[in-house]
Amino acid sequence: MDPQQQRPEAPHHRPQPPAPGGGGDSSAVLFVLFGFLAIFALTMLPSTSLSILHQVPEGHVGVYWRGGALLKTITDPGFHLKLPLVTQFEPVQVTLQTDQVRDIPCGTKGGVMINFEKIEVVNRLRKEFVYETLLNYGVQYDNTWIYDKIHHEINQFCSSHSLQEVYIDVFDQIDEKMKEALQGDCTRYAPGIEIINVRVTKPAIPESIRRNFEQMEEERTKVLIAIERQRVVEKEAETKKKMAISEAEKNANVSKILMEQKLTEKDSSRRQAEIENQMYTAREKSLADADFYKVMREAEANKLKLTPQFLELKFIEAIADNTKIFFGDKVPNMVLDQRLLGNFLQVSKEVSKEVNSKSGSGEDNPEVQFV
Repeated sequence: MDPQQQRPEAPHHRPQPPAPGGGGDSSAVLFVLFGFLAIFALTMLPSTSLSILHQVPEGHVGVYWRGGALLKTITDPGFHLKLPLVTQFEPVQVTLQTDQVRDIPCGTKGGVMINFEKIEVVNRLRKEFVYETLLNYGVQYDNTWIYDKIHHEINQFCSSHSLQEVYIDVFDQIDEKMKEALQGDCTRYAPGIEIINVRVTKPAIPESIRRNFEQMEEERTKVLIAIERQRVVEKEAETKKKMAISEAEKNANVSKILMEQKLTEKDSSRRQAEIENQMYTAREKSLADADFYKVMREAEANKLKLTPQFLELKFIEAIADNTKIFFGDKVPNMVLDQRLLGNFLQVSKEVSKEVNSKSGSGEDNPEVQFV
C-alpha cells in the first residue's frame, strides 16, 4: 500500500489533536512503514532479484552464482534464502523433459533437399551431475548436446543415404541411430545427460518426388495384392490337394483294412483246415498204426502158431467143415503128407460114426461118400 494515500486517511479513523513535536512522530511512522514494505519486497516476492526468499519447484534443483561464479551448492525443491543482488538463482529441471527440435534441413546422397519438421528428444539431467554439466556447458546445455547435435547427426545421416533409403528403406532405423549418436557423445563429454528416446517424424520432400513415391507405393501395393492373391490361390490348391490326398489315404487305409480283414479270415480258414487235416491225419495215422500193430501182433501170433500140431488141427477143422468128402485114387495125390492123411482118415471115421449115430434120431445128416 502507498504511504502517500494512507496519510490523509488517518484523521478519519483516529482523529487526534495536534501536539507540539508532531512532525517527528510522522517521520517515525513513515520510516517503519517503508521498512515493512522493503522487508515484504525482499521476502515475499521471490521472483525479483532483490528478494531474499526464493522457491525451487518440484522436479528441479536450485543452482546459484555469486559474482558470476557457479557455486557448488545445490538445493532441493522448497523455499530457500539467498543474498539479494549478490547471489543469482536458477532452477534446473532434473526430471524427464522433451526437447523439440524443429525445421532441420538436410541434403541426401543424391543431392535432394528434404526437411525434418520435428524431432523430439526425451532426456534427463541426473542430479549428481548438475554442477559439472552447468560448469562446463551452462544452463542451456541442451542447446549444445541436443539441438545442435540433432542438426549435425541428421545432416550426417542424410549425406550418407539416398532419398529412397531416408524416406522409406531405413526410416525406421533413424530413431535408434539418433539415440545412439546422442547418447554416445553425452556419455563421453557430458555424462550427466541421459537420452531416453528419440522420435523422428517423416521428412518433407519435394512434391514431384512425393507423387512419384506415392505412385511407386501404389504399384508396390498392387504387386503385393497380386502376390497375396497368388498365395491364396496356391494355398487353396494346396488345401484341395491335401484334402484329395487325405481322402485317397483314407480310402486306401479302408481298403487295406478290408483286405487285411479278408486275409485274416482266409488265414483263419486255412489254419482251421490245417488243424482239421492234422486231426484227420493224426486220427488215420492212429488207426493205421493200430491196424498195423494189430496185423503185426497177429502175424507174430500166427508165427508162433506155425507148429505141426496147429497146422494139423487147422487141416482137420477144414476137412471137417466140408459136407462132402471124396475118397479115391487121387486122394494120395491131393494130400502130400501121409501122416496127415492117416490122421484125416481117422477123423473121417469118427465123423462117420457120429453121422450114423445121429441118423437114428431123424436129423439131417451131411452126405459122406467114400470113393
